Amino acid sequence: MNLVGNWSYPTNIRFGVGRITELVDACAQAGIKKPLFVTDKGLASLPVTKRTLGILKAGGLGEAVFADVDPNPTEVNVAAGMKVYAAGGHDGVVAFGGGSALDLGKALAFMSGQSRPLWDFEDVGDWWTRADANGIAPVVAVPTTAGTGSEVGRASVITNSVTHEKKIIFHPKMLPLQIICDAELTVGMPQMITAGTGMDAFAHCLEAFCSPHYHPMSQGIALEGMRLVKRYLPIAYDNGSDLEARAHMMSAASMGATAFQKGLGAIHALSHPIGAVFNTHHGTTNAVVMQNVLTFNREAIEDRLESAASYLGIEGGYEGFYDMVGELNNQFSIPENLTELGVINPDLESLTKSAIADPSTGGNPIEMTYENTLALLKACL
Repeated sequence: MNLVGNWSYPTNIRFGVGRITELVDACAQAGIKKPLFVTDKGLASLPVTKRTLGILKAGGLGEAVFADVDPNPTEVNVAAGMKVYAAGGHDGVVAFGGGSALDLGKALAFMSGQSRPLWDFEDVGDWWTRADANGIAPVVAVPTTAGTGSEVGRASVITNSVTHEKKIIFHPKMLPLQIICDAELTVGMPQMITAGTGMDAFAHCLEAFCSPHYHPMSQGIALEGMRLVKRYLPIAYDNGSDLEARAHMMSAASMGATAFQKGLGAIHALSHPIGAVFNTHHGTTNAVVMQNVLTFNREAIEDRLESAASYLGIEGGYEGFYDMVGELNNQFSIPENLTELGVINPDLESLTKSAIADPSTGGNPIEMTYENTLALLKACL
């Protein structure tokens, strides 16, 4: 075993119901005096957002908002946000919402002091060293969903609107300095979003747990994260007002994104290009392909998932774990395949090539080639 790894763990997290009231102090701790509040179009007009903006205004931090954020944010959104950021003389970002808003907010803060174009900082080799680290503005992240875990991430997923490819923009200083995880903010999530984001958190934990890289801290976090999703996502789905279940799901989301420093795999390698081309919901796409990827990787992960099944209280080892995933998908009305999800007449060659090029492939337990990835993609249709 190669006992070598590069490890980095998250930041200051204020966890608990009602802690959104600490937003002004969180900004002060991050050194932000004039934040740009970044959220998505769907959230911008909701009462929870207006209440949060009221907290900022009452604290003397203004209420400047940028909400032109697509479900899969693009470089066009980044450019538009940068104009607003510069025109307003802002010195930091409050990123408020799901993964799209958090990713876009982090990207704006990152690009605020850069002279090179966005794509020069793609997560390839040491490209992150091209950035002027002193030009990265601070971020306070406030998730309103429980799935992506972008609040504890050092990267943003931005879709290239020309090539329809999802790109990962990375820098260690993209990690938010302050995070507020307030389960009360997630109460209004529709069932479909609760399920999709929750299964995203599960996918993060599952792929991190199965990754062959050495990272025992992430391994333990991933295992407990899976347990929390299995136990509490059905409750949050059936009763969206259950704050205990909502809180445990927020924990699982942050845990999944912390754990996947150990690596992701074929689930994300497939879902990234599919989402970029067909604009499907990321977490739901992960759920759709999950069982097929388990079959694809079975030879390498069967023993590991037997131990996971035991910890999760699942009988039947690998087979029991596989069936449990299917049961969750059925309970949440997840589409049975990509065709049902809306992936119609796909360019299989292009999607396969994009999947292989995705950085997530490096953490898959089975090497992904053109041939076996094409077969996997066909199996998911």
